[in-house]
Amino acid sequence: MAITDDIDAVPVPNSPAGPDLSEIVAGFTVGAPIGPIPPLGKGLINDTFAVTTDSGRFVLQRVNQRVFPRAERIMSNLSVLTAHTAGTDGLRVPALIPAADGRPYLRTPAGDLWRLMELIADAVTLERISTAAQAAQVGRALGRFHRLTQDLAPDRLEFTLPGFHQTPDYMFRHVALRGQATWAADDASVHACTAFIDTHAPLAWVLEDALAAGRIPLRVTHGDPKIDNILFHRVDGRALALIDLDTVQPGLIQHDLGDCLRSCCNRGGESGPSGDTGAVRFDLDICEQILGAYFAETRDFLTAADLALCYDSIRLMPFELGLRFLNDHLERDRYFRVAYPGQNLHKATIQFALVASIEAQEAEIRAIIARGVGGE
Repeated sequence: MAITDDIDAVPVPNSPAGPDLSEIVAGFTVGAPIGPIPPLGKGLINDTFAVTTDSGRFVLQRVNQRVFPRAERIMSNLSVLTAHTAGTDGLRVPALIPAADGRPYLRTPAGDLWRLMELIADAVTLERISTAAQAAQVGRALGRFHRLTQDLAPDRLEFTLPGFHQTPDYMFRHVALRGQATWAADDASVHACTAFIDTHAPLAWVLEDALAAGRIPLRVTHGDPKIDNILFHRVDGRALALIDLDTVQPGLIQHDLGDCLRSCCNRGGESGPSGDTGAVRFDLDICEQILGAYFAETRDFLTAADLALCYDSIRLMPFELGLRFLNDHLERDRYFRVAYPGQNLHKATIQFALVASIEAQEAEIRAIIARGVGGE
C-alpha cells in the first residue's frame, strides 16, 4: 500500500454487500467525501482506498485482523510514533486523522477497524532500484528512521507480530516438519534446501544469542523496510517517508538493515531472474550506496557490537526468508500466497542462492561496511 497521490485505480462503486465507505469516512473529522472512493495501491493485506473530501485528500484503510488480530496495538504504536516524530525534518510519518470520538481509528458494528491517514502529496513508490541515487535515498530513509526513534523507549510500543524475525523459532518449526511423514522426501529441490539449512543452522542463532548476552539492545524497528515501502518525491527523488508501519514494534535494527539489503540488492526479486537460481546475485554497488547513506545517519549511535554483526545480519535475512518459504511449502502453502504449486519451494531456493552469493562476496561486503562506517 502506498500513501501517495499517484492514484491510477479505476473508481468502483461500493459493493451492496460491502461497507458503505462514505459512511465510514463520515465517522472521521475530515468533512464530507467528494466523488467515488476508489481502491488505492497493490497491497495484499489491508483494504486501502483513496478519499477526497471537502478538506483534502486522504487514505482510508481497513486493517486485516486475520493478520493483526490485535489491531488496536497497531494503532497505539502509530500514535506513539507519530507523536514522537512530530516536527522532525527529513522523514515523515503519515498523520492519523482522529475519529469523531477522538480515537485514532473507527470501529464499526461489524467489528472492522478502519483508519484514515493523510495522503502525502507528490510522492511515488518504486518497484526496484535503478540508480545509485535511489539506493542512497533508501539507506538514508532507513537510517533516518532509526535515528529518529533511537531515543524512543521500545517498551512504549506493543508487539504487533510476536515472534516476527525470531529465526530460531522458524528453525524449530522446520525440524518438526522434517519429522512428519508427509513432507516431500523424494523431492531433489527440497533435499538441496534442507542440506543448505543443515550447513547454515548456527546462523539462525547469531542475533538472538547477541541479544540474550546483552551485546545488542531491543530498539524500535520498522519490520518491513522494502523498496516499495518507501515514498520518493516524484520530481527530485528524495525519500519522503517510510510507510506500511503496521509492523513497527520492539526489535533488532539488524533485522531491518539486513531485510532492506536482501530486498534491494537482489535485482531479480524473490522469484529470481527468469527462474534461474544460478543467476541470483547480491549487488555490491547497491549495497555500497545503501550502507554509505545508512551509516551517515547512524554511525554516531551504533555500537561496536552492532557493527560487528552487520555482515551476519545481511546473510541472515535471506536465510530466514528461505526457511520460511520452505516451511510453508512443506505445510502446503498455508501462509504465503502462491500463483502455482511449488512456488514457495522455488522462492526458498532463490533466497538460499542469495545467501550463497553474499558469502561468496564476504570480503567485498566487509570492506563496504568498513568504508561506510568510516565515512569514506
